[in-house]
Amino acid sequence: MSFDRESLALLDEALAVLADGFRHLPDVPQTLDVAQLREPLLAAARRLQDNAPYHHPLYVGHMQKPPHPVARLAYTLTLWLNPNNHAYDGGRASSIMEQEAIGEIARMIGWTDSQGHLCGGGTLANFEALWVAREQHPGKAIAASSQAHYTHERLSGVLGVPFRSIAADAHGRMDAAALEDALQDGTIGTVVVTLGTTATGAVDPLGRILALRARHTFRIHVDAAYGGYFTLADNLDADTRQAFDCVAQADSLAIDPHKHGLQPYGCGCVLFRDPAVRHHYRHDSPYTYLSSDDPHLGEISLECSRPGAAAVALWATQRLLPLVPGGAFAQDLAAGRMAALALYHALAGDARFAPLFPPPLDIVVWAVRADIASQASLRARALHAAAREHDLHLALVTLPRAMLETCAPVRTWDTDTLTCLRACVMKPEHREWMDEILARLDTAAALVR
Repeated sequence: MSFDRESLALLDEALAVLADGFRHLPDVPQTLDVAQLREPLLAAARRLQDNAPYHHPLYVGHMQKPPHPVARLAYTLTLWLNPNNHAYDGGRASSIMEQEAIGEIARMIGWTDSQGHLCGGGTLANFEALWVAREQHPGKAIAASSQAHYTHERLSGVLGVPFRSIAADAHGRMDAAALEDALQDGTIGTVVVTLGTTATGAVDPLGRILALRARHTFRIHVDAAYGGYFTLADNLDADTRQAFDCVAQADSLAIDPHKHGLQPYGCGCVLFRDPAVRHHYRHDSPYTYLSSDDPHLGEISLECSRPGAAAVALWATQRLLPLVPGGAFAQDLAAGRMAALALYHALAGDARFAPLFPPPLDIVVWAVRADIASQASLRARALHAAAREHDLHLALVTLPRAMLETCAPVRTWDTDTLTCLRACVMKPEHREWMDEILARLDTAAALVR
């Protein structure tokens, strides 16, 4: 597969526009020896061949989606200046572009007057939200589903806050009844609601959890690092749609533009419904915040130096593909979910496989049928390896028996967990490539049998 190189001509044109803004400065002699760059750059290219083809539609393993060409170009363009979005003094234009891009994400979820910024990724976005939650409810625990991302328990430990794991139902969603039981003793100050778990794409019942908040006092943080953009999709099932329609009532939200937002890695986002949370960040830097009375991004962020290039890339992408229902960006999300549903139905019609449940978003998980559980896990691992030999790249996930019994993949359970196969069908091209994906899966499965 060839990589796009035609767009590099646009980069040359954009660099000329950028340089024109600084034409009043004295020339600096160019000492760059391009010939010297050739060997290390080509050596790096050869080293990078030792990768799975993350950019290709036959890669459905993990949540790796190539950046949009405009994001690649805008990010690279900005590197000639390398602005730092910690303060306006270090990145004036890119800081304003970040605020504009963040405002569009906030409006996507229904917030018109909120507080937020970009950060290194979902882990740091969740960390900031849980840090604010600790400050708002000191001494109280953080609760999340047993299927929530492991980072919440880890970050609770970093923050010195107790963590409570809440049982999940057979579809991997937080069990609202179990949460209600846990809330009775009044020790929980924050509930993390996951809209799109990274294991199975499960969507917690946010509406029911909001109803519990009306009877108990706690913050709701929505971890939508993976699934947040699906609020724009027009083909969600009723339960999933209901959850996304409630997001504006949460207290904070994490979303990763470097997942479905078509950005390079290092682009996460945290948002707070109440802008007053900025007082928790209050600090002074006598040499940094000089050029504006408005809050610099570093004054409302735990991170200090942050790449302005990430903000420019996101801004340019959203200028090309606005975050609006029915737009091209939303249509691509819907296409990914359609591909995931096509994969699910094909697996459901194949006696060799046992898919868990229809995908709420675009992750599909299935077991390989066998007489006993341990054998099913072995077959899944073997199929994973065989598929890779046929250039079909899947992932593996280990799930508890309680989530698998309804799809009955085995006759006898000799283990409490089962290793299953997992596909992230998140590229727009996956819809057109599904026949090829299924053909390669069938070939690999025949070899394993």
